[in-house]
Amino acid sequence: MASILALLPLFFSAFSQGNALSLNYYTKTCPDVEYVVAQVVREATMKDKTVPAALLRMHFHDCFIRGCDGSVLLYSKGGNKAEKDGPPNVSLHAFYVIESAKKAVEAKCPGIVSCADILALAARDAVVQTGGPTWDVPKGRKDGRTSKASETRQLPAPTFNISQLQQSFSQRGLSMEDLVALSGGHTLGFSHCSSFQNRIHNFNSTHDIDPTLHPSLAASLKSICPIKNMAKNAGTNMDPSSTTFDNTYYKLILQKKSLFSSDQALLTIPKTKDLVLKYASSKEAFNTAFVNSMIKMSSITGGQEGRKVCKVVN
Repeated sequence: MASILALLPLFFSAFSQGNALSLNYYTKTCPDVEYVVAQVVREATMKDKTVPAALLRMHFHDCFIRGCDGSVLLYSKGGNKAEKDGPPNVSLHAFYVIESAKKAVEAKCPGIVSCADILALAARDAVVQTGGPTWDVPKGRKDGRTSKASETRQLPAPTFNISQLQQSFSQRGLSMEDLVALSGGHTLGFSHCSSFQNRIHNFNSTHDIDPTLHPSLAASLKSICPIKNMAKNAGTNMDPSSTTFDNTYYKLILQKKSLFSSDQALLTIPKTKDLVLKYASSKEAFNTAFVNSMIKMSSITGGQEGRKVCKVVN
């Protein structure tokens, strides 16, 4: 607890609504920015169906460290190990999509649009490309100049229980409603064994397998992720429709077939359980909640500049 309390000043100084965001921020200076970014995301998705999940996760991981400031895009340099090389982020990919979008935007309106805004737009476009809802993205974020791998330990872990999740989200001004809605992003993508290994091997002193995990799924996961001789990139899709943005994630939680401890933890208190039930029964309710929470999360700001190239500071 002491270490968590010691981090609180960092959280409150790093996360703010300080940069005023606006839906019309680039109307006069770069009116085509949204079209340009969407086109790049669309073309990348046509070539690689894993791109949308990667972009959505990248944006989430960016916003949860120092606010949505594009710091996750910076490369390690010299003695500084950047966020993208921190343990929770080594599996992030599709950085090239943001670089391509930045290059295309710079060709239209040089020196205007931040990398943080491009990432926020790309995350929205990723959801749209997979059949999810669209929304108007507030713009005007600045890019951060600091990126430290050591700070990625602040990201909510897949092993978190409900109280740890609540603390992580509340430190960023996000509610329990936001927690459940944003967790729905797990409907997209792929997970490596390391993220759910705790549930299928040596779970605790009395159970080898997490008793809240459905036996058939546990058997399947154990065959994919044996303790020994595990393939380097072994893992499984987040859900059977892992390239489609839908509410299957919540249905799987109710069936005890979600991958992460943090997913199943949403059933452990009445408030979050009620929301899981609501979103499992109504895709529309989930879409509405997800949009509201994405706008709220992506409005956490914290940068200082507009980068010319997303992977290096000016």
